[in-house]
Amino acid sequence: MTLTQPTTDADAAVDLPELTHFVAGVRTPAIGTHVSPVFNPATGRPIATVHYGTAADVDHAVAAARTAFATWRRTTPKDRADVLLACAAVIEQHSEELARLESTNTGKPMADARGDVAATVDTFQFMAGAVRAQQSLATGDYIAGHTSMILREPVGVVASITPWNYPLLTAAQKIGPILAAGNTCVLKPSEHTPLTAFRLAELLADHLPAGVLNIVNGDGPGVGEALATHPDIALVSVTGSVRSGQAVARAAAASLKRVHLELGGKAPVLVFADADLDAVADGVTMAAFANAGQDCGAACRVLVDEEVSERLIARLVSRVEALAVGDPADGDHIAMGPLITEAQHDRVLGFLERAYLEGVKAATGGRTQDRPGFFIAPTVLVNVPDGAECVTEEIFGPVVTVQTFASEDAIVAAANGTAFGLASSIWTEDARRAAELPSRLDFGTVWVNDHLVMPAEMPWGGYKSSGYGRDMSLYALDDYSRTKHVMVNHTRGVQE
Repeated sequence: MTLTQPTTDADAAVDLPELTHFVAGVRTPAIGTHVSPVFNPATGRPIATVHYGTAADVDHAVAAARTAFATWRRTTPKDRADVLLACAAVIEQHSEELARLESTNTGKPMADARGDVAATVDTFQFMAGAVRAQQSLATGDYIAGHTSMILREPVGVVASITPWNYPLLTAAQKIGPILAAGNTCVLKPSEHTPLTAFRLAELLADHLPAGVLNIVNGDGPGVGEALATHPDIALVSVTGSVRSGQAVARAAAASLKRVHLELGGKAPVLVFADADLDAVADGVTMAAFANAGQDCGAACRVLVDEEVSERLIARLVSRVEALAVGDPADGDHIAMGPLITEAQHDRVLGFLERAYLEGVKAATGGRTQDRPGFFIAPTVLVNVPDGAECVTEEIFGPVVTVQTFASEDAIVAAANGTAFGLASSIWTEDARRAAELPSRLDFGTVWVNDHLVMPAEMPWGGYKSSGYGRDMSLYALDDYSRTKHVMVNHTRGVQE
């Protein structure tokens, strides 16, 4: 896939690459007729067009995946590991191409896009090793004369629905364990960012048997619902908003198919008076404004001891104002790009406007930027009252709120006082606090003196409205497998 960015509005109307679907190892014409542009959010210009799928397109892809499953499920863990390692190698060979494609389609800086590609390679490599090291309850006689063993089996055809904020990496975090466990996959990437997932499927086609990985492009009401309700889909895995997860869970409920949901977050950053404030400011700046804050684990909600709040805000504002914001094509010095779409830009701006009506102040930023593309200045909000919308709802943009508290218990209560339960962090030099507080926080990940660091060996997923199921780690292999108890009666009748 080669993308040439249009230079004029007239150019934008012609000669754009067209994405259809990728089924049974080849590009596949779309049955549906609806076509939509794909934009570079840093310029607001179209860079490709995507054909939306229909239920018939989904049927075609699921049929290919079912056919492939009959053979793929019977491969050995070593055979699947070899394939995944070959996939990792080809991704690494095309890493710069994929990074540039990701940056163009999402607006994220090249350093971030390259990091996503490296993590994609690592995901495939890890899953290749993990599938050969799974452990289960030991085979043995748990009832006299009867030997029990556990078989771990693939679930079947798995539908994956991935978001626009990390289109390549989240695709890999689905595809890796799904295929490693012996399943086949039908993937629906976001209609806003389909380019890298589609290119990934093309690159892997020489290494994966036809039908093991399939792509159907389109939106949630069309393709997403068709996947969630399809009778031959065994499990639907979603990374996205709470609303998207709820829609899929409702649609999947009729057939009682399994659902795996990694949804939104509103990550609290608990900062105590003894914390290294320079480290906090550095960590929050990275973890709040990377990918323009469009991350479900972003460090977006700072809860700080009032004793050090002014000093922390001053450090944070200084670092945020030093961020180079712009089009990633301008160079590797760009640290923050645009929001993904005009609609997302307007949504975040709406949160800011309503926050000001509640008495919230912007210590820095808090406004749109007068330039092409969908940019909002990195923002730090202060004077935030309890219960304000900006601290209870997921903004999903370059916005950090700062609230002050007088005690440890008050900070912990505020941290847990959210419907979300994905990620959080604690910043302290107190060993007792660092050891004790993680168990008091109702989040799937708790970092201590860091934020948004995610090795492939560790699980990622949340509680409450953040969903259920785990991406990455051996736990992901569990989620995409089923266990079967086999018991053999080896007693013999009494001889007369």
